[in-house]
Amino acid sequence: MKLIFELGTEGRGLSLMPACDVPEYTLPEERTAPLRLPHVSENELTRHYTALCKRIHGVNDGFYPLGSCTMKYNPKIDEDMAALPGFTQLHPLQPIETAQGALQALHTLGSELGEVFGMDAVTFQPAAGAHGEFTGVLLIKAYHTDRGDFNRTKIIVPDSAHGTNPATAAMCGFQVINIPSGADGCVDLDALRAAVGPDTAGLMLTNPNTVGIFDKNILEITKIIHDAGGLCYYDGANLNAVMGVVRPGDMGFDCIHSNLHKTFATPHGGGGPGAGAVGCKEFLKKYMPGPLVVEKDGKYGFAYPEKSIGRVKMFYGNFDVVVRALTYVLTLGKSGIREAAMNAVLNANYMRVRLKDTFTMAYDEICMHEFVMNLTRLHKETGVSALDVAKGMLDFDLHPPTMYFPLIVHEALMVEPCETESKQLMDEVCDIYCKLYDMAYTDPEALHTAPHNTPVRRLDEVGAARNMILRYHFEA
Repeated sequence: MKLIFELGTEGRGLSLMPACDVPEYTLPEERTAPLRLPHVSENELTRHYTALCKRIHGVNDGFYPLGSCTMKYNPKIDEDMAALPGFTQLHPLQPIETAQGALQALHTLGSELGEVFGMDAVTFQPAAGAHGEFTGVLLIKAYHTDRGDFNRTKIIVPDSAHGTNPATAAMCGFQVINIPSGADGCVDLDALRAAVGPDTAGLMLTNPNTVGIFDKNILEITKIIHDAGGLCYYDGANLNAVMGVVRPGDMGFDCIHSNLHKTFATPHGGGGPGAGAVGCKEFLKKYMPGPLVVEKDGKYGFAYPEKSIGRVKMFYGNFDVVVRALTYVLTLGKSGIREAAMNAVLNANYMRVRLKDTFTMAYDEICMHEFVMNLTRLHKETGVSALDVAKGMLDFDLHPPTMYFPLIVHEALMVEPCETESKQLMDEVCDIYCKLYDMAYTDPEALHTAPHNTPVRRLDEVGAARNMILRYHFEA
């Protein structure tokens, strides 16, 4: 398929723009060469990007089981509400009194998610998940700094935590202390007790963790950290499994981030814009990034926490994403949110049980929203790797699950079907997974060379990552 720069003929163009009705302004001459934009008609432009759309796979195209990513369906009513002119035509600098509905939306979702989180304050300023992590850990740092406790320099991160946690802690200036999981996939309590001390600033924990297990010792874990003087941060990447059922605040966590694009059905985007909602207990509220939306006598306005860490993003975050999430929460209500979580767990366990007699499960027990298959034995016996199986899925128009993560499981495939998939579809997918397993023994070469039916065959992924071509090079 040609690139847009390879299409068209010089002189060809669009006629979309009306005649200019304001005085023209000539920019200072700084460019030494003319812009080399493609000369294409509207028809060619439309066809080109339609063709590109047909080459991608999203939740609207089919099964998308990326473990730890929660690629759930985004209800179209969410898009309709976010597209209302009263929201889309807002300006972030317009007078507060003219944006009361928008502020009410922010305040309402903050209250609703505070209830889901078990937290006392919520902000939507962070742009996405890792940004939310960063904000949460900054709250922990501000707490210790404010108390003059400068010796707390270490953040404990279990090896089953979400993959971005160590980088987040390091970016906040902390030393990362990794602790192992036990044979059950949960935090090793003895290792945790050995790691804590007067230098412990806090713990970053994902629960359910990245192997899909709810840590049975969660209350003991948070107690160990608190007894050592540290704080507990909850990575809400996997909140979809427990929302409406159990609250992180009740588990002993002091702050949390949750990805609206994962749990609360807003688009994943391709990098954004998104929203990483951050919640905290009352004693951390004074450190929250400002401004926070407050309500008094039926009027909404802004307030800046007295010891705020400052803004983490311009203005008030990506507002339209918040509207989508609010629509989702209000549509489901209290019972619907709980039901969605329970269905996510049900679907994951259904697929796990369907597949466990064929594939080796990393942890053969009831999981939460996702489960991990260990293909080490298959690899040793056939030479077919987890990557080969994943590539083979593409020939069946299936998006592969998460590969080689978490790192504590070798030859891992991590599957998260989400709550919106039907039993019929999951049965079809399981049948294909089993067929690929059989192919590993009967025709391994077909999997070594897969995919065969995609527009692009197997890529050198290492080379592509290290030698990226990010711009089109025109011929002289």
